[in-house]
Amino acid sequence: MENKTNINWYPGHMAKTKRLISESINLIDVVFEVVDARMPHSSKIRDIDKYINNKPRIIIMTKIDLCDMKETQKWIDFYENKGYKVISMDLNKNFNMNIIIKATNEIMKNIHDKRLAKEMNIRKTRILVVGIPNAGKSTLINRLASKKAVKIGNRPGVTKTLDWIRINNDLELLDTPGILWPKLDNQTVALNLASLTAIKEEVLPLDEVALHIIKTLYQYYPKILQSRYGITEIDFDDILATYDIIGKKRGCLIKGGLIDYDKVITVIINDIKEGNIKGITFDRFGEESEVSGN
Repeated sequence: MENKTNINWYPGHMAKTKRLISESINLIDVVFEVVDARMPHSSKIRDIDKYINNKPRIIIMTKIDLCDMKETQKWIDFYENKGYKVISMDLNKNFNMNIIIKATNEIMKNIHDKRLAKEMNIRKTRILVVGIPNAGKSTLINRLASKKAVKIGNRPGVTKTLDWIRINNDLELLDTPGILWPKLDNQTVALNLASLTAIKEEVLPLDEVALHIIKTLYQYYPKILQSRYGITEIDFDDILATYDIIGKKRGCLIKGGLIDYDKVITVIINDIKEGNIKGITFDRFGEESEVSGN
C-alpha cells in the first residue's frame, strides 16, 4: 500500500520544459529516458508518456556501479517485459557508446529502409533526452559527444533550456532540463528522490531524508550500515543514540565533545550524494512495481 504524502513542488521551468517537449516532439525519432539504477521506479518520470507521443524509447539506467545489481535487475526485467529497451551502464568507467548507437540504429532501421525505398536520403536521427534532475542525463550527453557539451553538477536543476547537440553526422540530441511531476504524492518516492538529490534540499526536512537513508540501510543493507557507521542495532524511538555513534565515528563534534547533529545529518546525506556508499537500491521490486506510470 502506498505511503501517501502531499508535496507540491513543481518549479515553473519544469512545466515550461514539458510544453516545449510537446511542441518539439514531431521532430524526434527516439527518446532516451535516463533513470538512476539506485531508484529504477522513483526516478522514472510519471507523466512523460503525455508528452512524447508513443515515440520509440530506450531506458538508459545510469549509475549502475552504485546500485544493488541483484535488486535493480528485477526492475530491468520488469521494464523489458513491458516492451522497453533497457541499457544499464556506468557513465564514468567503461562507457560503451556503441551499445547505445547500436540500439538506436535497430530502432531506426525500418524508418531508414522506407526512406531508401523511396530513394530518399537518410537524415540524421534526432533523439530527445529526458530524465529527472541529477539522474546522469548531462553526463550521458557529454560522453556521447566526447566533450563537455552541457553543464553537469551534483545538484538538481543545472540544465534550464532545450538545446540541440550534434553527436556526429548521423545523430543529434535534444537536451532538456531535468523534470519531475506536479505532485509527489508518495512519501517513499519523495524521500528516495530527496536522498539521491533529485529534488532540492529545501523541499523535505533534511533530518527526514537522513533518517530515511538510515532506515533503508538498516532494513536492506545492515552490513553496509555496520561497516560505514558502526551501527548494528537502532532504536528508532531514540534515533539520537544512533546519531551519537555516527557522530563519534565520523568526527561530527563541537566544543566539549558534544555531537553536532546537523553535521551528522549532512554526512549521511553526502555519503549517498557523493557515491561513498555503493551497492544499494532504494526501490524494492514488488513493493513499488504495481504503482501506475511505470
